[in-house]
Amino acid sequence: MIFMESESPKPKSLKIIGTAHVSQKSIEEVKETILEMEPDVVAVELDMNRYHNLKNRNDGEKPEKEFNIREIIKSDQLTMFLVSGFLTYMQNKIGDDVGVKPGAEMLAAIEAAEQIGAKVALIDRDIQITLKRALNQMSLWEKLKFTYGLIASFFTSDEEMEDIEKIKEGDTLAEVMEYFQEMSPKAYNVLVNERDAYMARMLLDIPEGHVVAVVGAGHQSGIKKYMDNPQNIPALSELLKIEKSKVSISKVILFSIPVVFVLIFFLAFLKGVNINGSLIQFILLTGGLGFLGSLCAGSKLYSAITAFIVSPVTVIHPLLASGWFAGIVEAKLRKVSMEDLAELPKCDGFRELWKNKLFRVLLVVVGANIGTSIGTFLAIPNVLWPLISKLMGY
Repeated sequence: MIFMESESPKPKSLKIIGTAHVSQKSIEEVKETILEMEPDVVAVELDMNRYHNLKNRNDGEKPEKEFNIREIIKSDQLTMFLVSGFLTYMQNKIGDDVGVKPGAEMLAAIEAAEQIGAKVALIDRDIQITLKRALNQMSLWEKLKFTYGLIASFFTSDEEMEDIEKIKEGDTLAEVMEYFQEMSPKAYNVLVNERDAYMARMLLDIPEGHVVAVVGAGHQSGIKKYMDNPQNIPALSELLKIEKSKVSISKVILFSIPVVFVLIFFLAFLKGVNINGSLIQFILLTGGLGFLGSLCAGSKLYSAITAFIVSPVTVIHPLLASGWFAGIVEAKLRKVSMEDLAELPKCDGFRELWKNKLFRVLLVVVGANIGTSIGTFLAIPNVLWPLISKLMGY
C-alpha cells in the first residue's frame, strides 16, 4: 500500500537513514535496518513518477507513455527536460563508476518493506514542481553558470571524481551544499530547504506507528530540524505552488530588441530611406548565423536551411525561436522515438550522447537559437545604428 499524506498524529518512532544515492554501502545499510527493525512504514525520498520509473526500470519494462517532441521543443519543458536529463546522466555516470544504479537504495527499501509487509510512503515533492520552482528562482546568469557546470562535467576525468562514500561525511557534504548555495541561493532553497520542509511534513502526517525513512544524506539534518520545529514548515499549498517567473531586465531587453528593429525599419521606410541593403544584411546575419549554429550543433542540411529561413522572422517575433523549427525538422529527419528518450539517461560519455537521436535534436535547437541570437546582436551595430544615423540625417 502506498500513501502520501494523512491528518493522523506523528509516528511513535522514527529512524532516518541518510544515504548516498549511488552507494553499495547505503543499499546494505537500508536493507539491514528495515529487516532488523521491521517498521510499520518505510518512507522513501521519491514521488509517484520516480517511483514508477524505478519500478519499471527494475522490472525491465520500457516506458509506455508516448512523448511529443514538438511540445517539448516549443514549450518551457525544454529547459526542464535538459536539466533533468543532464542530472540523470551524471548520476548514472557516477553509478556506473561504482557499479550501482541510481535509486538502488530506494528500490532496496521498497523491496525490504514488501518483504516484511510494511507500508511504503512516498514523501518527496513531484520533481517537475521542484524543477519549475528552482528554474523560476534562477537568474539568467545563474542558469548560464549552471549550464556551463553541467557541460564541463562531461569532460571530468575519472581521477577527478570524488569517493562516493565521502559524500555522506558531514564536512564534505557541507562544502558541496555551500558551493551550490553560493552559485544560486534561491534555487538552493527550492532544491534543499523546501524539500526538507515538504518531507518533514509528510513524515509528521504519517499515521501512528514505527517508521524508517530513507533519504539522501543532504536532507537528513534539515528534515530533523523541521520535524523538531513543525511551526516553521510552510503550508503545503505554498510548497506546491508554481508562480509565473517574474519579468526580469534581461527579458525586457530581449522583448524590446525585435520591437526596436521593426520600429526603425518602419520609420526608415516612411522617410524614404533605402532599406534594401539593410534588410539583406539583417537576413544574412540572423539567418546565416542561425544556419551555422544549427550545422555546428550537428544538424542535417535541411534543418540548417530551415533555421536560415525562419531566423529573420523569429527575431522580430519574441514568442518564436528558430531552434524550435530547426529542431522539429531534425526530429522528423532523424525519426526520434520513445526508445531514444529511454536510452538518453543510459549514455556513458559524450560520444554515446552524440549517437542518441533525441540528444542531437536538442543540440540543434540550442545551436540554432544561439546562432540566431549572435546574429541579432551583430545586427544591432551593423544594421540598426546605421539606419538610425540615416533617420537622423547623418
